[in-house]
Amino acid sequence: MDGFKKNIDSQIEFNQGKNIFLDNLGFLQFAEETVKAISHIDKLNPDSKESLVDYATDKALEEFYRINQYYSFDLKAKNNLKKIYSDLFENLQNRTTSIEDISKKHYEKLKSWLIENNPFAEIIYKNDNENVSPVACSEYSPKLQIDILQFDVKHLMQPVLDIGCGINGHLVNYLKNQGLEVYGIDRFKCTTSNLLTADWLEYDYGKEKWGTVVSNLGFSNHFNHHNLREDGNYIEYGKTYMNILTSLKVGGCFHYAPDLPFIEKYLDKNQFVLKKYEINEYDFKTTIIKKIK
Repeated sequence: MDGFKKNIDSQIEFNQGKNIFLDNLGFLQFAEETVKAISHIDKLNPDSKESLVDYATDKALEEFYRINQYYSFDLKAKNNLKKIYSDLFENLQNRTTSIEDISKKHYEKLKSWLIENNPFAEIIYKNDNENVSPVACSEYSPKLQIDILQFDVKHLMQPVLDIGCGINGHLVNYLKNQGLEVYGIDRFKCTTSNLLTADWLEYDYGKEKWGTVVSNLGFSNHFNHHNLREDGNYIEYGKTYMNILTSLKVGGCFHYAPDLPFIEKYLDKNQFVLKKYEINEYDFKTTIIKKIK
């Protein structure tokens, strides 16, 4: 199993950064190591194959997110991607056609799947180079995030939730080491109990559950992006924004950057107090919303 997983990692690295939207997908191929591994794929039992399909699906999603942080995939999209990889393993196991044909059909399916779920990407990359430059997100130091989000660690209402905490959860770990009850959610696979793997549009935030919610260049950054896109999922982002505010305890705060003036103007002033802060040389503001009722 470990050998097959290493092979999946190598295969994704082999095609890393290649532009799937070009008309000729011939440059997207299986690496030599993948072709060698195929000769042993018949030995997999059903449970092992299912586990590898899940692994390949997760790794593919990570690569898409690495290329463009604004890609978004709901549960249906993820299940459809899993079906693509399940079909790939089935075709490799049965080998009714050539490896070249299996490879071609696989990448055509991935291309169609990506266009269906993120149609803006085809417009961006269709006439781009064979290798694309990632639109990636970064994991910032705790100090920088605290400075941007404008909060005092000693006076944070608990528990604390970091939305889009990053795979390493730097801020979550820092606050935990300060003795706070803190959790983080991110779409990447997390490995500790304080970091939860979840899509921020699908996560159950609860009601009056959190003392403080923070998100640095995460949720609100994507909300802005979707609000500006013709095909943007701004309605679901708007609903989630309100779910986050509902999840605050009375007296609790939502700290985020960049600010969201297009929706903030509709907040109920009887329930929420809003403050904004200029952040040094940055061209955005930080918003703090406090729930008062």
